[in-house]
Amino acid sequence: MMPIGPLMIEHRLIERVIREMGRHVARFRAEQTADPAFIDAALDFIRTYADRCHHGKEEDILFRDLAKKDLSHEHGSIMRELIDEHALGRTTTGALADAAARYGKNDPHALAEIIEAMSLLTDFYPKHIEKEDRRFFLPAMSYFSRHEQDAMLAEMNEFDRNLIHDLYRRVVERLEKSHGSG
Repeated sequence: MMPIGPLMIEHRLIERVIREMGRHVARFRAEQTADPAFIDAALDFIRTYADRCHHGKEEDILFRDLAKKDLSHEHGSIMRELIDEHALGRTTTGALADAAARYGKNDPHALAEIIEAMSLLTDFYPKHIEKEDRRFFLPAMSYFSRHEQDAMLAEMNEFDRNLIHDLYRRVVERLEKSHGSG
């Protein structure tokens, strides 16, 4: 399997959450109220799965290895756009988290900001994923030998294995810190 196979599979799961976010945005607008539990779950998914896991593999492995290659102007340009788009996703997710926290404290402007941030994410992700799937991932593989692709896939698998341990080590550290034992 090429290293892009798992990345494209991850895209399908991200798309499912983004569709749910779109449905919730419509409901938030219609009802003029938000669902904090949904927002928390969506934020966790975007931060952990979409950004840290998925974008982490793209940036820390695929893009790192592509940066060592003599990319065409088009592919180099698309890779820079993707990196910038990842940063936009992080900024927008941060804005959503901030607005959600303020919504919990009854800030009258927070709902509009939640809707705005979620709308931006539901617009952004499908276009971003399509660019990666249709215009970048497959052509990017032509820069790598089969051996290099296999090494990248192995590194991505190791990245996934380590991620769960890193995440929960941080949970334990936060718990210890919050209770004064760390």
